[in-house]
Amino acid sequence: MNSIEAVVDDIRNDLEFFDDELQKYDYIIDLGKKLEALDKDKKNDKNLVDGCTSKVWLDISLEDEKLVLRGTSDAIIVKGLVYIIIQIFSGRSLAELKDFNMDILSRLNLSEIITPSRQSGVAGMINKIMEFSKNGNI
Repeated sequence: MNSIEAVVDDIRNDLEFFDDELQKYDYIIDLGKKLEALDKDKKNDKNLVDGCTSKVWLDISLEDEKLVLRGTSDAIIVKGLVYIIIQIFSGRSLAELKDFNMDILSRLNLSEIITPSRQSGVAGMINKIMEFSKNGNI
């Protein structure tokens, strides 16, 4: 598995392929269509992400010492953001997250594409993952 930094760089490069913000926006929406359906019982208050304008559920668990992330949203653009977060963090060990720099938004240049409230939602997802990695639960 590639390092977190390599995955972030790959996503940034994919986004930079597009010339304008609308194309990037459409690309993120298309990424959201790749999300696996989240079981209805996982759409609960425990998995609800704070700080999001729309509803975002992020189910986090450990399997074989690795993070397993599943998620969804009720907004199509946010589903794409959930997909990106899952690609970056799922399959990682807790040790990999210990020294992780949370400045993903600037590295992906998402602030050029998404609103501040959506950026807050991405930060909320990352915070939930980091809280789990530190405490082993939510």
